[in-house]
Amino acid sequence: MTELSLATLFILLAVLIILSAFFSSSETGLVALNRYRLRHQAQSGHRGARLAQNLLAQPDRMFGLILLGNNLVNILAASIATVIALRLLGEAGIWVSTLILTGVILIFAELAPKTVAALHPQRIAYPASYVLTPLLKLLYPVVWLINLLANTLLRAVGISKASVQADALNRDELRTLVQEGGRHISLDHQQMLINILDLEHGTVDDVMVPRQDIVGIDMDNDWEDILQTLTQSIYTRMPVWRGSLENIVGLLHIRTVLTKLAQNRLDPEALLKATRRPYFIPEGTPLTQQLLEFQGRERRMGMVVDEYGDIQGLVTLDDILEEIVGEYTSEGAGRQRLLRKQENGSWLVDGSTTLRMLNRRLKWDLPTAGAKTVNGLILEQLESLPDGRTSLRIGDLIFTIVDIADNRIRKVRVWEPDDASEA
Repeated sequence: MTELSLATLFILLAVLIILSAFFSSSETGLVALNRYRLRHQAQSGHRGARLAQNLLAQPDRMFGLILLGNNLVNILAASIATVIALRLLGEAGIWVSTLILTGVILIFAELAPKTVAALHPQRIAYPASYVLTPLLKLLYPVVWLINLLANTLLRAVGISKASVQADALNRDELRTLVQEGGRHISLDHQQMLINILDLEHGTVDDVMVPRQDIVGIDMDNDWEDILQTLTQSIYTRMPVWRGSLENIVGLLHIRTVLTKLAQNRLDPEALLKATRRPYFIPEGTPLTQQLLEFQGRERRMGMVVDEYGDIQGLVTLDDILEEIVGEYTSEGAGRQRLLRKQENGSWLVDGSTTLRMLNRRLKWDLPTAGAKTVNGLILEQLESLPDGRTSLRIGDLIFTIVDIADNRIRKVRVWEPDDASEA
């Protein structure tokens, strides 16, 4: 090395600093890669992504190779810098070269390359994989020996590669990932994905139509009343019973009797023949499970029953799907009346409105562990049926009872936090 000219030594020093920057940026770029985007691109046939994925599959070998190369070029750079300093400044040049080389390596071979790699990992990691992959094969014996010694030391302190689990996201982490999708996922699609994740927390009790609000056909009524119900109902499916809901006969899809109804040929016998055997759902059934049950049984409506077999409500496939995509059916027109915004900023809410719907549509945080409806929540808080207009605070919201009938709270005015002072 002492026989080389100063120009040659400076060129070698520059090349070594560039190599050091390459190894430093490669390490940061590979580590900073989005694992899920990397997996997708690798499965799509991107060669650079596949090479990077293979390197990351064995991180001990990847880090062993990068650190071997980085330390090797840094030591060689230090040696060449020392020779240059001795020629130019003599013995005093050793300290000068140490200080200058430290700054050069810190800025040009560490800080700047790693910052660029952290900001643009794919632009750095994928091209680097084309170089690191054959280099790993070439230096494998040395890397293997280094890894053997390192892994032996790790096992001595209780750390083993076998104990490291593969990347897995829990529900909350996946929710955060969806919310941070940014411009890659539209807001509507983000909300639907989040609703799917939240579906597992809900049960059929949260979305069912309560027993007292079920609209159906009582075969004991006059035939003219039944025909009027069929022609004026906004619902496409209705339960059919005799006398009371407990004596349910079946579930009717109006489309099956529409032709006869239009031709005035529909009679009680034909209507009963068109009904389908009732389908019962245990209360507390998770929405995700019930969605699969509807799909597997090819049903769209079921009656929710308690442990004693008493009917508590009615739930449809549309009720569950609307938990994901929002209200979309013609039957939703009736639900819109459950919630009305008033000119003074308050909300007039029907007592049968589910807490889950209010939380989803108005971004409130009402408790859903116990009562499922506004009526139930207020009675749960008061522990008795109020005599008249009563106000109470639940969380940050103020509830004022507007109408009570048949031992049920029919209407409630709700003030949001921003309008609480007006209340």
